[in-house]
Amino acid sequence: MRQFTAVVNPTAGGATSAAALLGVARLLREAGAGLETAYSSSLAHARELARAAGERGRVVLAVGGDGMAGGIGGALSGTGTVLGLVPAGRGNDFARALKLPTEPAGLARVLLHGDPRPVDTVEVTSAVHDRTVVLGSVYAGVDALANHHANNARLLRGTASYYAGALRAVAAWRATRYRVTVDGEEHTFTGYTAVAANSGYYGSNRLIAPSARVDDGLLDVVMIHEAPRLLFFALMNELATGAHIHRPQVRVLRGREVRIEADRPVPYGADGEVEAVVPVTAKVLPGALRVLC
Repeated sequence: MRQFTAVVNPTAGGATSAAALLGVARLLREAGAGLETAYSSSLAHARELARAAGERGRVVLAVGGDGMAGGIGGALSGTGTVLGLVPAGRGNDFARALKLPTEPAGLARVLLHGDPRPVDTVEVTSAVHDRTVVLGSVYAGVDALANHHANNARLLRGTASYYAGALRAVAAWRATRYRVTVDGEEHTFTGYTAVAANSGYYGSNRLIAPSARVDDGLLDVVMIHEAPRLLFFALMNELATGAHIHRPQVRVLRGREVRIEADRPVPYGADGEVEAVVPVTAKVLPGALRVLC
C-alpha cells in the first residue's frame, strides 16, 4: 500500500486546502494507506519538504492550487519521486489537464490505484530570477499582469478575481513589441502576450492552448497580436472553449525551447507564482515527472 506525505501551506488558502485534504485523507487511511502531513511556511519550504519526503520513498501530495502543484512538481522533476495532486486552489488548471476527479472518492481511487504517468515539466530561466521548474505554462504580457492583480485582490476570490484582474490589466495595457524565438527561429509581433504552454489550461479554466499535451515533449507557443480592445475582450471570452486560436490575431507554434523578449520590461508569470520581467526562456523537460492520474 502506498505511503503518502501531504504538503500543505496553512497560510495560503489554508482552510480550503485543509478541507480538501480531510475529505481524501479519511478514504486513504480507511484503505490502509499511510498518510502524514507536512506543513510548509512558504513555497520554498514546501519544495524542501517534498524533496525530503521523496528521498524517503514516499508519494508526495501537493495540496493546493497551481502554484503549489507547480512548485512541488518542479522540485520533484527529475528525481523519480511520484507526485499526487489534491486540488484546492482557485484555478487547479494542471489537475484539469490531467482530468483528475474533483470529488474525494474519485480522487482517492486515483491516488491509491492510479499508475504513475510520465509528464513533461518546464525549466524557466531569466536574468532576474533563479532557474526554476514548473508544470503548466510561462506567460509574458497582459495575462501575467492580470494574474498579479488577481493574486492581490482583497475582496474577490476564485474566477471573479481573474476577471477583475484581466479587466484592470487590459485597460492599462499599451502596445508591446515582442521577439519570440522558438527552437532558434525568431518571430516578431506587436501585441498582448506570448505563452509557452505545457498544459492547455491557465488562469482558472481558460483553454489558452487547446492542442497542448503534457506528455508530448513540446511546448505550444501562443502569441496574441495587437487588436482593438473590444475585439480582445471577445477573444478573452473565447478562451473558455479554445475558439480564440481561429482568430487571425492569434498564432500558435510548437517547440522545445522558447525565449520571450520585449521592447520594455513586460511582466511574466509561471504557474501563478513566479513573477519577474522578460527576457525569459522556457525549455521543456520531457517525461521528467511521474504523476498519479
